[in-house]
Amino acid sequence: MDSIKVKVQIGEDGVFSTRLPITNQEIEAIVIYQSVQQKKQWSPHFFEKTCGRWQGEVLVREPQPEPQEREPLL
Repeated sequence: MDSIKVKVQIGEDGVFSTRLPITNQEIEAIVIYQSVQQKKQWSPHFFEKTCGRWQGEVLVREPQPEPQEREPLL
């Protein structure tokens, strides 16, 4: 059994179609679908409302250690 994963947009007619890399064969197909969640976006004016608003103590980045030497990749 082989599987193919595709991301498609289903239109108002609800029809899903795809091309397969095989011809002239009888197959059994199983369709498992999962709705794609919309990507989350920043709310309007998020950065204008939050940038520079910290009112606590001054944030300081401590000195960082030297990076360790690693073995070369093969």
